Amino acid sequence: MKRIRFPAMTKARALVRILLQATVLGAAAHASAAPSVIEGQDGWLFPGWEHTDAVNRATLDANLKTIEQTATELAARHIGLVLMVVPAKALFYPQRLPAGVAIAPPVKSRYDDILGMLKAAGVSTFDDRPVLRSVEHDQQSAFYRADYHWSAWAAEASADATAQLIQARFPLPANGPGATLGDWTNERRYGDLAMNFMAPEDRKRIGRDIYTVRKQPDDQSGQSGQGGQQDAGGALLDSAAPQVQVIGNSFVQPYLGYTQKLSNALGQPVGLTWNPGNVGPWKTFVDYVETPAFAQHKPKVIVWQFNEAQLENELDAASSWDAQSLMSTASWRKRVGAALAK
Repeated sequence: MKRIRFPAMTKARALVRILLQATVLGAAAHASAAPSVIEGQDGWLFPGWEHTDAVNRATLDANLKTIEQTATELAARHIGLVLMVVPAKALFYPQRLPAGVAIAPPVKSRYDDILGMLKAAGVSTFDDRPVLRSVEHDQQSAFYRADYHWSAWAAEASADATAQLIQARFPLPANGPGATLGDWTNERRYGDLAMNFMAPEDRKRIGRDIYTVRKQPDDQSGQSGQGGQQDAGGALLDSAAPQVQVIGNSFVQPYLGYTQKLSNALGQPVGLTWNPGNVGPWKTFVDYVETPAFAQHKPKVIVWQFNEAQLENELDAASSWDAQSLMSTASWRKRVGAALAK
């Protein structure tokens, strides 16, 4: 489990930042199971493991039911749940797919179906597609061209939308300060789909992209580790526990700025627990609620981030998650229930 704090500037800052950058480019979900990368128009790359031809509706329905039950259990303990669903890149850019790749009607309607089922179940969520479209102007894009991940612009816009939802549905007492945002900076690198899944000659042909991300302020630098649950405002939970906790994959890691922007928009610290996508959202969630920090300081709101296509994957699907992450739905629910009862 990845936990991040932003302490005073240290000599190791440059190395740590490189490691974080490597993670954003190398932590694509289900990397070990990826059958291919789809090369689209103008060098745009798409993950081959996110199918465009069919929807596993039975598993999708079952997973959303599990999420509904979890939201109910959290609410009984006065914890709100926000499900933050990132749209699939291929569905966001269908015009950039190669001519031979078609999107089946059930896949086209999947995101709307997910939102509809969540809202019918009373689970707080929002449509992230117009939010991502709002950043598509000038030289900005919602996703990086040759990368699996959304851009820092998309991450920050989605964080603003999340903050608005939390403020409307889960009013929080003051618990500041929020994170301070750094200036924007440009970095040139290969996207993770090009770097990890293409031959060197194809990678060279695709080329590098510009990554526009936030600099960390001088009094904050990324530090990964296992030592204590930590938050985006820099404070250890021993002294001031964040009232909002983000749980997700590499889309919400500090390099892309989602949690820092959410903290900034809310004006208070926000906790973060994230893992690479091949660990999966289910294992990451149960890892967090089983921590001593959660038992001692339960948040008022959990923001649980999924990628759209992940909601079709069984909890025990060996083709989707690392072996250590596999568990049955019954086992997962038992572990979460036990953690909530503490």
